[in-house]
Amino acid sequence: MSEKRKGFFQRFLDIVERGGNRLPHPVTLFAILSLLVIVASAIVAATGLEVEHPGEAGEMISANSLLTRDGVQYLFTSMVDNFINFAPLGVVLASMLGIGLAERTGLISALLRGFVMSVPKPLITGGLVFAGIMSSLASDAGYVVLPPLGAVIFIAIGRHPVAGIAAAFAGVSAGFSANLLLSSLDPMLGNITMDAASIINPAYADQMNIAMNYYFVFASVFLLTLVGAFVTERIVEPRLGEYKGGSTEDVTGLTTMEKKGLLYAGLATLVTLVAIGLLVVPSNGLLRADDGGVVDSPFMASLVPVIMIVFFIPGLVYGKVMGVINSDRDMANQLSDTMASMGMFIVLAFTAGQFVAYFAESNLGLLIGVLGAEFLDSINMGGIPLIVTFILVSGVINLFIGSASAKWAMMAPVFVPIMMQQGYSPELTQMAYRIADSTTNIISPLMPYFAMIIVFVQKYDKKMGIGTLISTMFPYTVFFTITWILMLVVWMLTGLDLGPGSPIEYMM
Repeated sequence: MSEKRKGFFQRFLDIVERGGNRLPHPVTLFAILSLLVIVASAIVAATGLEVEHPGEAGEMISANSLLTRDGVQYLFTSMVDNFINFAPLGVVLASMLGIGLAERTGLISALLRGFVMSVPKPLITGGLVFAGIMSSLASDAGYVVLPPLGAVIFIAIGRHPVAGIAAAFAGVSAGFSANLLLSSLDPMLGNITMDAASIINPAYADQMNIAMNYYFVFASVFLLTLVGAFVTERIVEPRLGEYKGGSTEDVTGLTTMEKKGLLYAGLATLVTLVAIGLLVVPSNGLLRADDGGVVDSPFMASLVPVIMIVFFIPGLVYGKVMGVINSDRDMANQLSDTMASMGMFIVLAFTAGQFVAYFAESNLGLLIGVLGAEFLDSINMGGIPLIVTFILVSGVINLFIGSASAKWAMMAPVFVPIMMQQGYSPELTQMAYRIADSTTNIISPLMPYFAMIIVFVQKYDKKMGIGTLISTMFPYTVFFTITWILMLVVWMLTGLDLGPGSPIEYMM
């Protein structure tokens, strides 16, 4: 396509792709940001800038230079602790022990295939989107299993296979932050949010929990399923036209052994949930708080181990039935492979941990939060326009940086304090970010699985490239963004909690 024939949107996407390709790897990016914080701390400290601490009346705060004698000593002596104490590191690795085992034994793949294959034809589109949304429990499995499965199913019922891929891709990626259950994303982002909130109010951060968005993301599943089905059937599929490639695929259901494995895994899940329930449901349950409450209880503080156990036990049972795990050595190897796949995240955690720690030690986050809040007050941007603007800005950033945790580790120390100064809770800021982070995934060529989706699509349409795929997925981004923002606005107006003990407003 010549430059003259390209429309504004196509030219914009070209700019996004070129700009994104020039960005360094997130590991390098955090290292660069760490160096910038060190230099900036010295510059700001030299100016003598002071602001009043938002949580302590009359207390003035200023920047701590990291290039003084004490600062340099801190850089060296804190490096290992900064890595170990990076909030998402332990919780993500722990939760992935369970989720990873369930994924590697084939349990999650079988669940996804079994669900989609059992849905009646009139509901197949919605079922495919729903399965995609739920697959964020183990996102890799969703990307690998559902798009090609969607194509196969659509061909078998006489529909365009690319529409099946698009519906699955939209559910898996654009609906990444919605789920009926807690996923590894909740502790990953939640702990970063808590660290950012502690910049303003450590006491408030201590009472937060990783299920801070659970009510909202639970309700979001149903909204996005309906919207995804509507966009597929009314916009995407009619635009694709009739598929003339013929039916060349056979849709095969679950094998007898897989069904047996799912049955036993289901029973194991039931037993596990009952056992956990006995620790929580009774008024004197061992995981309840001393006053009998649940919101601020050991149970809420133990959600990561709960997630790990709920996935680990069924995954182990399924692996035993399928013959994937025959000994403790096999189980250990599966867990080892899961941790090996997290290698890049561990490396990222090292540089990201330095950045987050330096940002906090320098007081730059607190200064930016106070000054940013004062700027927003001066231009009178608050309320719903502020939240919507934040979502749109975050969505644009998501086009350039694919990692959800990497972006949030950079953004949370800045935006969470600013929003708290405006009277909005860290829980609300995180949910606004999650909306933006999900909805623009499917139109970013820099998203890690984007190239793989192109390969799936080109099996049925050799001419389809990056631009065509983006134009196919763009309606999902538009409709998901608009409807999800509207849902958040309504939620804000009603004042409902976003999750257990997680309000919309922050009371200073």
